[in-house]
Amino acid sequence: MSAHRVVVLGAGYAGMAAAVQLAARVKGREGVRVTVVNAQERFTERLRLHMTATGHQLAELSIPELLEGTGAEFVRGWVTAVDAGARTVRVDDDRVLEYDTLVYGLGGVADTAAVPGVEEHAYTLNSPQDAEVLAGRLGRLGGGGTVVVGGSGLTGVESAAEIAERYPELRVVLLGRGEPGADMNPKARAYMRAALQRLGVQVRSGVEVAKVLPDAVELAGGESVAADVVLWTSGTRVSPLAAAAGLAVDERGRVVTDTALRSVSHPEVFAVGDAAAIRQGYGVMHGTCQGGMPTGVHAALSIDRVLKGKQPKPFRFGYYHTPVSLGRNDAVVQFTHPDDSPRRAYLTGRFAARYKETVTASPWPTYGRMKKMPASGAFWPRGGRFTRIRGSR
Repeated sequence: MSAHRVVVLGAGYAGMAAAVQLAARVKGREGVRVTVVNAQERFTERLRLHMTATGHQLAELSIPELLEGTGAEFVRGWVTAVDAGARTVRVDDDRVLEYDTLVYGLGGVADTAAVPGVEEHAYTLNSPQDAEVLAGRLGRLGGGGTVVVGGSGLTGVESAAEIAERYPELRVVLLGRGEPGADMNPKARAYMRAALQRLGVQVRSGVEVAKVLPDAVELAGGESVAADVVLWTSGTRVSPLAAAAGLAVDERGRVVTDTALRSVSHPEVFAVGDAAAIRQGYGVMHGTCQGGMPTGVHAALSIDRVLKGKQPKPFRFGYYHTPVSLGRNDAVVQFTHPDDSPRRAYLTGRFAARYKETVTASPWPTYGRMKKMPASGAFWPRGGRFTRIRGSR
């Protein structure tokens, strides 16, 4: 019999977790072949891209090197099409990979299409290369200039704080519909706002960017904010490949899954991380590293069970924290209920910064441990009553 071919698309936090976990579990087992497809060999530490954007030198983490010894094959290239009917993946338009089981982990990027001018005039943090380009531009601003960060979510807050701390001579303006830290408890939110003020970040909440120009940002209502550099962090979009392949997707283009993380329309396809619309008792999960890696591990466990002739188990996950860096030596960590609502407990200051750094640094060594001890990756908060869906065990 020919080998069962498992192809993992995307080697982000979730895709890497799926690939390493599955490869480690089937290592030495004849009849199973795991292939990982990613656009570059370097692993993207998305949690650190705001640091790269301000000139910090980060470690080069090699995906092929991590996969050494697992038996998994690495294919470098852009996924340009998925044919769910034929069960094939096209890479760089000139190579076709066949699969029996697909793990779809092509995650989200900044949504540069929703607002005119963003694509042409704004910087993003979609990749290390994007961040390095922004770092070069910030370094060339010299003794002054204005940086506008569009989007007051966590990425926008971390980026604005990092830029303001690294370049105190620059004017940094953070624009967004909501208040920074809006989902935190009032005390944690007040700490974040005070930290941004201390760093000199000008926060403007309740505003909407209507257009990005070469030298300014135009707000709804007609006001213009001068800008030498615009960093866009507002909203994300996923790859259109899933919808084009005929997979059932939600209104945002994410693959709709069952409780085992299988596509509801194509059960041989598992979706993980930002690419998946995964329903829990509290609603559909939102994209984070803390939730993405467990989806990858669970997909691998489900595939392994199916290969052994068993039924996969339902996936359950409960959130537990929201760590936000505020420069290199400050942070706020909001602890949460499993549905991501804020608890009363939170951390601030240097201890919170160390906590955030520990979290940020944890994925890569976690993959290394999973290579040797696959079971070490299968522990995460299940969320109790918050995540329970009627009819699933």
